[in-house]
Amino acid sequence: MTSTQTPAAPAASLEQVRALVESVVMRRLEADTPLIESGLVDSVLAVEIALRVETMFGVQVPPTEIGEHLASVTALAAYIADNTPTR
Repeated sequence: MTSTQTPAAPAASLEQVRALVESVVMRRLEADTPLIESGLVDSVLAVEIALRVETMFGVQVPPTEIGEHLASVTALAAYIADNTPTR
């Protein structure tokens, strides 16, 4: 978590991100479980997650980042929180 995030924002978005990813991989996830171990094993799922993140949160995330650097729901939620456009 960065110093610019409020404590409530990551907790709320973590559950939203978990639900989003779970709807794509079709199974329950622990927030810190590596996505690759959770069924995210191909580029099609990464693209689907990226599209849903953009639709739901307005944040663009390259699908390659999901598999390579955003290794868990927690990491993806932090990325979204750090990159959410201000309103």
